[in-house]
Amino acid sequence: MSPVEKRSVTIRGHRTSYSLEKPFYDDLVTIAAARKLTLAALVAEIDETRPRDANLSSALRLYVLDWAKRGAGVA
Repeated sequence: MSPVEKRSVTIRGHRTSYSLEKPFYDDLVTIAAARKLTLAALVAEIDETRPRDANLSSALRLYVLDWAKRGAGVA
């Protein structure tokens, strides 16, 4: 299993951090590139749409999972 790595990002002028395993981070980078977004812009978009009771790291993982399922024709 890939160790969890902590990363920092600025969202709407506010510095925050999230922790992800490398495969999730790599997929986020791939998704951002496919959507022609910066990684920070994608993280900000996910942050804006997540339920307030969900933490950012979990929301990022769920976004990657949903993206993978849609790509596989599952969702």
